[in-house]
Amino acid sequence: MADLKDVYDSKFIESLAYALGQADVSFNQEAFLMYVSQENWSSLALKQRIRQVSGAMHAGMNKPFPQAIPLLLNAAPPFKRLTGLVFPDYVEQYGLLFWKESMEALAQLTVYSTSEFAVRPFLLQDQERMLAQMMEWTKSSNEHVRRLASEGARPRLPWGQSIPAFKQDPSPLLPLLEPLLKDDSLYVRKSVANHLNDISKTHPDILIALIRQRHGQHPHTDWILRHAARTLLKQGNPDVLQLFGYPNSAHVSVSRLSLEKRTIPIGGALQFSVEIHASQPVKTRVEYAIDYMKKNGRPSRKVFHLTDTHLAGGQSKTMVRTQSFRNMTTRTHYAGEHTLSILINGIQKESITFYVTD
Repeated sequence: MADLKDVYDSKFIESLAYALGQADVSFNQEAFLMYVSQENWSSLALKQRIRQVSGAMHAGMNKPFPQAIPLLLNAAPPFKRLTGLVFPDYVEQYGLLFWKESMEALAQLTVYSTSEFAVRPFLLQDQERMLAQMMEWTKSSNEHVRRLASEGARPRLPWGQSIPAFKQDPSPLLPLLEPLLKDDSLYVRKSVANHLNDISKTHPDILIALIRQRHGQHPHTDWILRHAARTLLKQGNPDVLQLFGYPNSAHVSVSRLSLEKRTIPIGGALQFSVEIHASQPVKTRVEYAIDYMKKNGRPSRKVFHLTDTHLAGGQSKTMVRTQSFRNMTTRTHYAGEHTLSILINGIQKESITFYVTD
């Protein structure tokens, strides 16, 4: 499997050097290339490569920050997604003392890639001023800029620099998210939902209160709140389950939980089937949990969503699912006893053990 860092290859370096040379005839490509190659490139991780390249851009341009920005903006458009991260990273490295120029640049650069990581040092430098800037971004006609307002301030942004103040007290973030709760852009709504999900991991009461206040008022808001509550739903939070219309599971029974095989190798797949039955009409959230054996010999539970369904009184439904045990970058499997459990509206109903082998 290709590593994400491999997008920063020799072809990319050559294309970036060419684009910067086109934007600025005085750009020193030799200095740029020497800076890039001063470390063992193959050993650098993705973010290290990004930082190495943005430093090389600075060496090649050799200009004060305000004079360098127009050149970066001219060169940036062809570089999308991961390859475009070097441009906001340049602003992050060299623009902290040039607030106005940096804010304008980050708003433009986020359209090509994303400036969500680059805004974090500015939040740490002056939280109040940065949140005010982000509030202005929520009014933008461009969905990428509106998304930046939410994504850049997430308390638990993956790959992003930590903002401890927001983990401790996320309340200053709520006015920032308020204008985006009905946003027409799914791209923005996903960010807002992920932002609220971050908050729910340490301050569940904040999200629960927001659901109570805003659920049922607008379809876009409802989508955000439901997606934001996914962690609390998987945890079986009774308040959240009730708010989304899932009653207790007393009227739902589980039977015929069976495995195709009780022993599977690492790299194989677990296939199981289960039947659920309702004695009365009920809205039902069906999940399954696997207690994975970890390297330390202790189990660690992961909950997966199976289905949401309405069952009529007396109705039964059989479900089949296959779960891969192939090793991934996000999960390594270990041999030993594992447990599969079926959860109905957050309550564990039935379990069965199986074994994973080398």
